[in-house]
Amino acid sequence: MMPEIQVSEKLISFLLFMPLFFISLAVHEFSHAYSAHRFGDNTAKDLGRLTLNPVKHIDLVGSIIMPLISFASGYMLIGWAKPVPVNRSNFKNHLRDDAVVSAAGPVSNFILAVIFFILSVLMVSVYPSERFINLLRLGCYFNLFLFVFNLLPIPPLDGSHILYDIFPNRFTASLINAGFYGFFILLIFIYSPLWSYVVKIINFIFRIFLSISGEV
Repeated sequence: MMPEIQVSEKLISFLLFMPLFFISLAVHEFSHAYSAHRFGDNTAKDLGRLTLNPVKHIDLVGSIIMPLISFASGYMLIGWAKPVPVNRSNFKNHLRDDAVVSAAGPVSNFILAVIFFILSVLMVSVYPSERFINLLRLGCYFNLFLFVFNLLPIPPLDGSHILYDIFPNRFTASLINAGFYGFFILLIFIYSPLWSYVVKIINFIFRIFLSISGEV
């Protein structure tokens, strides 16, 4: 007699969420590539990045290894995709166009969060499966996280580019050119008391969604 195999609910939820995770990252990077293409920069397009195919945007460490480590450690899901290359010298208006291209990724995640939330509301009456409703809500929350997180004016996040495009000076220029040091600045911020304010902002926006649907 074959032994009964037990699969944890946590593992099932993780595996079900991963497609939404990859889709969210792909939409973010595609939005950068598409907006850059519209403004005359075909760098991403020529590299095959003007696509919604998640495989083209997957980063081995950021999209595979880090999510697995996050799952195994029980910590919040951490991950990223390969950044879309953008050559601002191809833009007619370097600052304005780069600001729009930089903002396109986070904005696309906000739109995706709205879509996931609407689907979760519709699912309550169409197919009231608690597992999939919670999965869609998680997809909504994750995309709100990507929206707020990527707008932070810390390198290498999109917000640092937007800050430079609005206020071009030596300080903001040094931010977007921080290179590897930017990751240390970001890590220090994440583990600082200031990080709680980011979480509060995300939770506040999510509560607005819930209040619009009449759930709070």
